[in-house]
Amino acid sequence: MGVSSQLGSLIFFIGLFNYGLASCVWYGQCGNNPELKSKDKKVNCLYYGEPKPFATEEGRQKFKINCPDFYHGPETKTCCADSQIITLDKQVAVPRQSLLRCPSCLRNFFNLWCHFTCSANQSDFTHVARTANYTFPNGTEAKAVVAVDYEVSTDFANGMFNSCKNVQSPSSNQRALSLLCGRDVDQCTPEVWLKYMGNTDNTQSPFSINFIVSNSNTSFPGTNGTSVTIEPMNVTTVPCNKAPTEDSEACSCPDCPTSCSPIPPPSPPVKPCEILHVSCYDFAFTLVFAGFLMIFGCYSICYNIMVQDSLRLEQPGDDATSSCCGRIGGAAVHRNARKKEFLDNVSSDQLGRCERMGASIESFLERLFRNWGKICTRHPIKVIVITLIVSAVLCAGISLFQVTTNPVKLWSGPNSRARLEKEYFDSNFKPFYRTEQLIISRPNNKTTFQYGPGPFPPFINYTSLFDKTFMHKMLDLQLAVENLEVLYDNKNITLKDICFAPLRPDNSNCTIQSVFNYFQNRHDLLDRNVTSSTGWDTYTYLDHIKFCAISPVSINDTDSIGIPCMGTFGGPVFPWVAFGGYKDGQYNTAEALVITFVVNNYLDEDQNSMAEAWETEYIAFMKDYVKKHPDVTISFSSERSIEDEIDRESSSDVMTILVSYLIMFGYITVMLGRYNTVTRILVDSKVVLGLSGVFIVLVSVGASLGFYSYLGIPSTLIIVEVVPFLVLAVGVDNIFILVQTYQREQRLDGETTDQLVARVVGKVGPSMLLTSSSESLAFFLGALTDMPAVKVFSLYAAMAVLFDFLLQITCFISLLYLDAKREEANRLDFCCCARVDAESPKNGSGILYTIVSKYYAHFLMKEWVRPIVMVIFVGWSCASGALTSRVNIGLDQSLSMPKDSYVLDYFHNISTYLSVGAPVYFVVRDGHDYTTYDGQNAVCGVAGCPQTSVVQQINSASLLPNDSYIAQPVSSWLDDYFSWLVVSPCCRTYEDTGDFCPSSEQNKTCLACNVTDKYKGRPISHDFDKFLPWFLKDNPNIHCAKGGHAAYGSAVQLSNDSHHETHVGATYFMTYHSVLKTSSDYITALKEARKISDNITLSMNGTGKVFPYSVFYVFYEQYLTIVEDSVLNILYCLAAIFVISFLLLGLDLHSAVLVVLTILMILVDLMGMMYLWDIDLNALSLVNLIMAIGISVEFCSHIIRAFTVSVLPTRKERAKDALGHMGSSVLSGITLTKLGGIIVLGFSKSQLFQVFYFRMYLGMVIFGATHGLIFLPVLLSYLGPSVNKAKVYQQKYVQESMEEQGAGDQGESRTNRRSAQRYAYDNPPAYNSMGGGTAQPM
Repeated sequence: MGVSSQLGSLIFFIGLFNYGLASCVWYGQCGNNPELKSKDKKVNCLYYGEPKPFATEEGRQKFKINCPDFYHGPETKTCCADSQIITLDKQVAVPRQSLLRCPSCLRNFFNLWCHFTCSANQSDFTHVARTANYTFPNGTEAKAVVAVDYEVSTDFANGMFNSCKNVQSPSSNQRALSLLCGRDVDQCTPEVWLKYMGNTDNTQSPFSINFIVSNSNTSFPGTNGTSVTIEPMNVTTVPCNKAPTEDSEACSCPDCPTSCSPIPPPSPPVKPCEILHVSCYDFAFTLVFAGFLMIFGCYSICYNIMVQDSLRLEQPGDDATSSCCGRIGGAAVHRNARKKEFLDNVSSDQLGRCERMGASIESFLERLFRNWGKICTRHPIKVIVITLIVSAVLCAGISLFQVTTNPVKLWSGPNSRARLEKEYFDSNFKPFYRTEQLIISRPNNKTTFQYGPGPFPPFINYTSLFDKTFMHKMLDLQLAVENLEVLYDNKNITLKDICFAPLRPDNSNCTIQSVFNYFQNRHDLLDRNVTSSTGWDTYTYLDHIKFCAISPVSINDTDSIGIPCMGTFGGPVFPWVAFGGYKDGQYNTAEALVITFVVNNYLDEDQNSMAEAWETEYIAFMKDYVKKHPDVTISFSSERSIEDEIDRESSSDVMTILVSYLIMFGYITVMLGRYNTVTRILVDSKVVLGLSGVFIVLVSVGASLGFYSYLGIPSTLIIVEVVPFLVLAVGVDNIFILVQTYQREQRLDGETTDQLVARVVGKVGPSMLLTSSSESLAFFLGALTDMPAVKVFSLYAAMAVLFDFLLQITCFISLLYLDAKREEANRLDFCCCARVDAESPKNGSGILYTIVSKYYAHFLMKEWVRPIVMVIFVGWSCASGALTSRVNIGLDQSLSMPKDSYVLDYFHNISTYLSVGAPVYFVVRDGHDYTTYDGQNAVCGVAGCPQTSVVQQINSASLLPNDSYIAQPVSSWLDDYFSWLVVSPCCRTYEDTGDFCPSSEQNKTCLACNVTDKYKGRPISHDFDKFLPWFLKDNPNIHCAKGGHAAYGSAVQLSNDSHHETHVGATYFMTYHSVLKTSSDYITALKEARKISDNITLSMNGTGKVFPYSVFYVFYEQYLTIVEDSVLNILYCLAAIFVISFLLLGLDLHSAVLVVLTILMILVDLMGMMYLWDIDLNALSLVNLIMAIGISVEFCSHIIRAFTVSVLPTRKERAKDALGHMGSSVLSGITLTKLGGIIVLGFSKSQLFQVFYFRMYLGMVIFGATHGLIFLPVLLSYLGPSVNKAKVYQQKYVQESMEEQGAGDQGESRTNRRSAQRYAYDNPPAYNSMGGGTAQPM
């Protein structure tokens, strides 16, 4: 509502002062004030006489309603005529709407003007200062009062001010007194308020009123040397926490702080857990590391002194005298010799049950894979054709492939609270609007200028943003955007075709939140100047901006240039939305203009296509404008900007990803070969086999995509980007192990190629099964999460790993056999039809294998190296464990943008300039009964509403914005409905039809609504529902600013029952969050909003349910539980790995624990790196952590299985043997393969790739490789499981079988040995039939 309208209601027609004994100073009206330019400011006639009764019933009723304290029956005498009190009733309507919320304030306010205008003894406190001549149409002469003095007591002025200063205006989210005082309420005082209302410069006061605030009498010069004395009007005021009458209520808490229960102090910040001023995490991990150092240090010292010769690496069988410390060396050598002797003489009765079962499982797996290898090598073409057919069928499902790009579906589970609440909000109201926003600043122009309406101080400093020429230029920009045209569906569309127009169809103007809407988006109004009545001051656009910043809902600027502050769209433009970068609420210090175009949004994406087409043109226009106007800095964004930039980023990084994969593919194809001589390079190379292995990896990914496409489970971009990397790591490692084991394996006498390949498969197949099944099951369990991105990734990754394993043990084995036959036939790798003359191929160790087994493993197992390794790795893990508590939660949205994106500037300026956060809606679900007084009390905020109501609790929260993240009081449709209903210019009906008569229609036949069902002034029962639709379609105007169409048209869901009666369904109450800049702010804001809504729901005692909704909740809800989700996902994966390792390592609990422990250390180290390298915990990083578990299995499980199957006597020898056999394959197969590809990702333009892929992938490989190739062998040398005596016995059994069947002459020995070998491998000892015995520990 406009200040001008409100002040007009405060000024009543004034009579003349009676200098004698008469009680009145005026009576009746004497035309318009001749001293003012306006011709509608009526003044009162000078009257010396006694009060008179009203002449009409209408006058008496109006007086009874407006001045009940003065009414004493039909013969009540006053100093105001019927015409005056009727005019009073019309003019006081708007102030009544603002102050009706607080009955005490309204009563005090009315008493001020009723005493002044109508009091029977008004001459006691009113003095006529100046009059003017007036002639009635009939020729009668009279005196018109044009200036008066009105004295009120200090107690009354303070009491009235204190009762009104906190009254809220729900529709404007500010206090009502800001609209009546001409300035912000914080700068208003009783004297300032009264002076403002009496000043004719406000364009509403009909004459000058000089308010004198004093407790002493005041004298004025009279005629003939006499003086006239007046005394202060000192009627008793009613404090806001008291009801003015028995049938009314005290003011509610939002309007009267003294009515509030004590507000609890802000919650103290949660203090981090500390012990001795040190973080609990740091303290705990420091204790762990200290304990480890103490225990491990004592063990190492004792072990080296008492057992080992620390100055050399002993060899089994060394003579004791060869040691430099004879006795000690001898003890170590003899201890190892005793172990070897014991194992050499182990018998069946010394084997434990678990050892027998473990060896049986191991033998079973070896036989299974060896027999399977025979099938694949004997029927290679059939196997390849069958696998290709099955793969083709699965990959064909890609034709049904769907990619989820909707961020809501990507990051929020379908059954999550935020998702369900969003769907409820969208279906009952409308989806949150599409926003197109400009943030305009002049960073290179720091100049300021001073301004004041008159020639004298005080002057106000304004930033260069308010330069008129600059503002005209920016208004041109706004208008240009409004008029942008784009061809869509063979017709030109503009902003008006897609924008949100709240008053449509009555008013089709678009909602544009901009300072220029204070000038109705017109250049001529921006240039308007108005001279004050005194002629001293000239009001300009700056005065109007100042006024509208205080009163954004004003219908008319009564302070300066006399135009509305309300936007052309029918709603207010709040200054905290239109300005940015201001300080302490002083908008003249603003450093940015914010222009927001609000566009309709729809649930059906097809309906948004028109808006998307216009947004494309808008983005292109703004890019061109920014380029051509370097003197102004403009950051901009549209609803489609983020999705467009993500798509552009993905396209720009296609080449980077392609190069990364090509490097890895190239490495694989080259390094699989074995190059002994120059003449055999083209024969020994395995480019075709390597490419076949890569093809299998790609096919497995395609099969996974096709499989889930058949099931209708959509994919995500994360899967396309991450799963191939994962499967390549897993698949290549297995390929290298399989091929390099074949290359190193010595062929037995008479063994054919197919038998050799089958034996190799039997040897490494269980290890491949161990890693692949562990990873696949781990990922399947990871899919138990509710986070869609993680769930879908886990499903696709699990199936891809499974398919990759199946293709490797079928198709790749057959390809390996065919390649081996090609190599034996000296055929070229690229062209198998061509042969070369070269010596026959010989299996043997490669260079990398020799380096690892002969030098690196030997060095790592040195007695002085092992303790250092243990201390470094355990120390780093403890440090990383302490750092995990410092990892930030969330996702900086700027990371998802390319480095050259225009949206990055927009994100930066949002954090720099914006002064208010996102809107938040507190939704009351359908089912609450608003037609009862108690039901209304559960929601409302007016007088009589308890402090536990919806509105009161939200408003209380807004008093602590730093704690609650609620920045403004809530706008309440219910409170404004109550005010609208009781003010006659608002709720009216046509006399003849009874239909609604809009307040904007000046029709004398319209009557005030007849509310019959009411309780304590509020409508109840049928009347509540009857008049509510009228309120929601009434447009606010100068006669009734409480019309709810613009502010609440979409806030109330109405429905009709079977009897065609209207009922209230779901409703919302809107406010704003405080400024949110970081992920932590958004997460905490969501938490606090839910805390408020949960408290409200609890206080409603089952009569209603309330939830908060803001557009960002659905994206940030995941972070409320992401720590718990991450822990559960990791535990699920580790549990799966533990179970699979325990079973496939031959029921070896010890080894399974070590596998899980090492993988856990890798994860902890990776999370420590996340903190050090600024990587936040979110769905992306959680996906990478789960993937790290799978890759870690590759680094660890192969090594530990090789350790468990080794039958060397000591742990150190078995660790060295395992590292020698598997270390080179792990190093070449996964470590070096990945490093080349990862380094390329570091050159990506995408910040998202650099942070979540380059950094985390690099961490995975480095930590996985160092733990698998350095820490784990050392750990096994200390804490590895004892040798399985059943496997020793099995080896002894094989050797004895070969010796028994190997007797005979030399010509028969090969046949016998070959028979013995096959018999030994195919018929291991029957452990179940062996006698049980207690095994001696190793």
